[in-house]
Amino acid sequence: MEETREFLKSLGYPSNDLYNLPTSTKRFPDGAQYRIEIPSVEGPRALQTVIEEAERLGVTIHRVSQGSGIMLLTDDEIREMCQICAARGMELSLFVGPRGTWDISAQPFTSAGKVVGLRHEGVDQLVYAIEDLKRGASLGLRGALVADEGLLLLTKEMKKQGILPEDFVIKVSVQMMASNPVSIKLMAELGADTYNVPTALTLPKLAAIRQVIDIPIDIYVEVPDGFGGFIRHYEIPEIIRILSPVYIKFGLRNHPDVYPSGKHLESVNIDLCRERVRRAALGMRIIEQYYPEAIMSELGAEGLGVPVIGSLKKTSV
Repeated sequence: MEETREFLKSLGYPSNDLYNLPTSTKRFPDGAQYRIEIPSVEGPRALQTVIEEAERLGVTIHRVSQGSGIMLLTDDEIREMCQICAARGMELSLFVGPRGTWDISAQPFTSAGKVVGLRHEGVDQLVYAIEDLKRGASLGLRGALVADEGLLLLTKEMKKQGILPEDFVIKVSVQMMASNPVSIKLMAELGADTYNVPTALTLPKLAAIRQVIDIPIDIYVEVPDGFGGFIRHYEIPEIIRILSPVYIKFGLRNHPDVYPSGKHLESVNIDLCRERVRRAALGMRIIEQYYPEAIMSELGAEGLGVPVIGSLKKTSV
């Protein structure tokens, strides 16, 4: 076994999970250690609720993300969300719409086929996904979630060729499920700008991942039921210390599945978003008590995928 551990070390990887939990010296471009993310913000009204509740509770939200997909929002809805986030210097990250679980294949719903996740089956699905990204960018969007390795690589090439802006933030979804330092480093090499780690990784496993990648790590500290339902609020200070630069992501346990969302679920989404921000306020209290010296980014900080308004480039969609 020692020989195998030495082999990993020779390649620049940790030889074991890091139980000594070393402090990360890596930072966001602005020197900060952490930022706050609210997920599942499904539409303009839900987004406005997030902002109103954040102001009421004194919580800084750096990124909001959405799961239903770009293709299930109208141009006006996307523009409105972009305008709201741009005005605050906040990142907006919308999921690519096409995905395996919404395609006509039964494989993602079989007992063994679930491992395919949200990956795209066939070339046409990749084309649809690229069209979704192009449409979002043309409306001012500067951040999106992907959950397919092939699409991830294509986004890197799209940036090189000017099809996507260079500052477009590609956030890899938690549903990609790469779970160790080697596989997550591969995601970064394929084009991930931030990576959402699986929800049940221990601190030593997470510390080993941080050793080999420089991109921000996104981590749920409250996890939707479908991903385990864990509530890790008291670990937040250590997560920041060990994983910096890190997005602290407040999901919500014990809530209904709202994907794909729409007007028929808007009131539910608004209530869920309001509670996620409340959970973020609870998490911030823990940071203030146990790690008050932790450095948080300001709104509009470098590296945030803040939408661009007023200089929108047309793309063929």
